[in-house]
Amino acid sequence: MQTIDWKDWLLRLFKGAAVGIGGILPGLSGGVLAVIFGLYDKILNFLGNIAKDFWKNVIYFIPVGIGGVIGIILFSVVVEKAFGNYQAMFTCLFIGFVVGTLPQLFKQAGKQGRQGIDFIILGLSALAIFFLMILGGQSLTAVEPSFLAWLFSGALIGLGVIVPGMSPSNFLIYFGLYDKMAAGISSINLGVIIPLTLGLAICVLSLAKVANWAFDQFYSKMYHFILGTVIGSSLAIFPTVVFPAFTATGLAASGLSFTTTLVFSALMFILGVMFSYWFSGIESKYSQD
Repeated sequence: MQTIDWKDWLLRLFKGAAVGIGGILPGLSGGVLAVIFGLYDKILNFLGNIAKDFWKNVIYFIPVGIGGVIGIILFSVVVEKAFGNYQAMFTCLFIGFVVGTLPQLFKQAGKQGRQGIDFIILGLSALAIFFLMILGGQSLTAVEPSFLAWLFSGALIGLGVIVPGMSPSNFLIYFGLYDKMAAGISSINLGVIIPLTLGLAICVLSLAKVANWAFDQFYSKMYHFILGTVIGSSLAIFPTVVFPAFTATGLAASGLSFTTTLVFSALMFILGVMFSYWFSGIESKYSQD
């Protein structure tokens, strides 16, 4: 009987926890962290050829999965406490996380060269997602939690796992589901956790091979499309989610003055940009190929 290398097991547990946090933390997608920790190729190879060395892979990923669950639950507790009356400030922090990754994402998008069509794809995707989110207005920024809503949310998180650089949390914040998701996870609400997990699993299992093929065939175009959606969705969050906090109703809810809210929101945004820009520099060292 093979003995367990507990040091390696705990290391994989830690990696899984980091990937779990990245899965729900805007700007630090689970896919990016999986690349950093050397898990990304292993995950895609396993999911793309699930019958090959099945039990060996299952045993390998058990601590990763446990760690992922731990990371998601622990960070969800933090998110639940952070949001609420101070949603605008923490939304600015999270959007800062996203903005700080843009230089590295742009660099990654051009790793195999660029063509004029790539910039057109970037611009059109950014404009399309921005105007779609703006036109959605209140009808989409206050989506009622439901089984289907959590199933869709899980699928978005799954995209962040298989597509490095994708930040599904942008859309969850916009739909008004991000803090509710965190509250449901932190309280171990199975009505939230089960459809989230199901949506994530369906997305990852069904799209892993497609993602591999798409990036092999259309690397630059895929990444410029992703970059456009990240830029467009980040910009749309300001008028739809952040700016309402500066209205009389929003200020009354937070109990803060306009100036205090503005200063702290700006500081949180700058802090988020600085942190994720630094983190992106670390990521680039681990994903040269």
